[in-house]
Amino acid sequence: MSQSAYGIDLAKHSFSIHGENHQGNRLIHKTIMHSKVLEPFASIHPIITGMET
Repeated sequence: MSQSAYGIDLAKHSFSIHGENHQGNRLIHKTIMHSKVLEPFASIHPIITGMET
């Protein structure tokens, strides 16, 4: 299993999510509303996630 890393940038009304695999290939890059933040993570394996506050 390859490792992935995701970053979440917190904003006032939304979150920006960016994810890369172990080779640096982009897996996801999108902006979502706060109420939808768990949806992108519900169907993936455990990962490293960092938050910018």
